[in-house]
Amino acid sequence: MARWKLTIEYDGTDFVGWQRQLNGMSVQQAIEEAIFAFCGEQCVLHAAGRTDAGVHAFGQVAHVDIVKDTDANVIRNALNFHLRFHRVSILAVEGVSDEFHARFSAIQRAYFYRILDRRPPPALKKGRVWWIAMPLDVAAMHAAAQLLPGKRDFSTFRAANCQADGPVKTLDVLTAERIGEEIHIRARARSFLYHQVRNMVGSLKMVGEGKWSLDDFVAARDAADRTLGGPTAPPEGLYLTDVVYPA
Repeated sequence: MARWKLTIEYDGTDFVGWQRQLNGMSVQQAIEEAIFAFCGEQCVLHAAGRTDAGVHAFGQVAHVDIVKDTDANVIRNALNFHLRFHRVSILAVEGVSDEFHARFSAIQRAYFYRILDRRPPPALKKGRVWWIAMPLDVAAMHAAAQLLPGKRDFSTFRAANCQADGPVKTLDVLTAERIGEEIHIRARARSFLYHQVRNMVGSLKMVGEGKWSLDDFVAARDAADRTLGGPTAPPEGLYLTDVVYPA
């Protein structure tokens, strides 16, 4: 038996999320079924992070143990063949040691959020951005974003049903910048609370709209109370971009 690391790209629009569920097709299920079609093995795929329904990925990472004697290129090509009816692509496959774990070995995860702040609604970008029909002050949003990195209690940005042991996390990077007609928000940390990125984006939107000052943002942050935070940004603007592991 060999352990394989998979780097995965997917459009989350048609999925109920990463994790297997009873109410529809998940990314995990689609890939596990592709593995079974390839080698006849009922394998369990372990991911670096569980994305919600509608969330996309450029660089999700997962690992799987396969008994069949094969190689990385054969696995990649075979899985992509069996996944051809899903918007999922296996970008790379790499053999790893038995000690490697896609979730527990990760030392940093990065997310990217896209906001389209213009009056006309999106056509080609529908389902891939958060459309806000008014211009946002990206400079103010970036200034607010700089008030969050560090080790702190992120209860204000934690979903009520989060199952993490506690609300304290260390946020390494949070930025907001305008790229063309979009605002791009990027976040990096070892790990995140459930909905933390989407809730931080929702709070930054309040600043961008002028509804909150920087003092209001700090007050919400320090309140450690989800009910005092901004709205939860919709899933379609969120992308898991990469997962970092020790060299």
